[in-house]
Amino acid sequence: MTAHSVFFDHNSTTALKPQVLEAMLPWLTAPTGNPTSRHVFGRNAREALELARKQIAECVGVQASQVIFTAGGTEANNFAIKGIASNLSPGQLLVSAIEHPCVARPAQSLAWQGWQVNQMKVNSDGVIDLAQAEQAFQTRPGLASVMLANNETGAIQPVSTLAALARAHGTLLHSDAVQAFGKIEVDMQALGVHAMTLSSHKIGGPIGVGALIIDKRVDIAPLLHGGGQERGLRSGTENVAGIVGFARAAQLAMQSLSSRSTLVQGLRQQLEAGLHKLGATIFAAKAVRLSNTSFFAIPNIEGETLVTALDKAGFAVASGSACASDSTEPSQVLLAMGVAPDLARGAVRVSLSDSNTSDEITQFVAALQQQVQRLKGLSAVAA
Repeated sequence: MTAHSVFFDHNSTTALKPQVLEAMLPWLTAPTGNPTSRHVFGRNAREALELARKQIAECVGVQASQVIFTAGGTEANNFAIKGIASNLSPGQLLVSAIEHPCVARPAQSLAWQGWQVNQMKVNSDGVIDLAQAEQAFQTRPGLASVMLANNETGAIQPVSTLAALARAHGTLLHSDAVQAFGKIEVDMQALGVHAMTLSSHKIGGPIGVGALIIDKRVDIAPLLHGGGQERGLRSGTENVAGIVGFARAAQLAMQSLSSRSTLVQGLRQQLEAGLHKLGATIFAAKAVRLSNTSFFAIPNIEGETLVTALDKAGFAVASGSACASDSTEPSQVLLAMGVAPDLARGAVRVSLSDSNTSDEITQFVAALQQQVQRLKGLSAVAA
């Protein structure tokens, strides 16, 4: 790791908060029992597990019994899509055109089981087209999935409106709230969804822990069978240390939600003022976005090339979703928004946190300007 590197990729993952590590340490260093064991070590682990379940439930306005712990957001999304679908007769499955691969791909896998997979379109601001969505729900799909906030653009989706449409047409609605949780208020009851996914490592918690929050009235089949943990819905010994850390991170995120959002919004405004001066196109600029996210492109500059150049200059940014970073294709989110492929290939994502500073933004804009000038110079020579 380069000592001077500045981390501007918080939508991909976040650093473990010191208070979270402190909460986890007793479960990492002291003798710990299996939560299913009857002895005192097992009972202590079970008590810690259930307290964490209650704490996370309180953060999203649900009952503790609705929280099913998983090994992360990807598992929880697969669990929701495949688990709910398995208890329904094959029919229509509706997803948005901008879903994360861990929703889009399990949805497509159901096509092999007789499901018809359809997409809700988004407008040029990266927000679901409600008129088209209303028509889609009139066909009465059995299941739908819509993310609460997009991981690339940060655009917040009208999930509560879509939930009302879903309920009116007898559709079960799942929402991937991984990027939204900890950045905006997330109340499952207010949203009106039937299931919702959370992840720990996006909010200063440990990697490898997530949760599916599910309405008690929804039937769902387990993906993992075994010892019957998590009410028989997710077998496997629970990661007590990770779950305790997840709960502590969630509590901390709720406590500082407003102040962090205000601080980070100011940093993004400073960043985007600098981007405009460089002639950048900022995607979803007119949408209501997560306060920390800016997705942009400099015309005629490849995004991957710019990300590498900025990394060498000491700034860690992304060219899109971390989980699709092995792809050289343009962002599917941007293509769904109608962005030209050549411009989409230039996409760079900056995702901030309250650990970043105004000075870092100033330094980044200067470094970006320098790298853009250098790359354009190289292009001119090559031409």
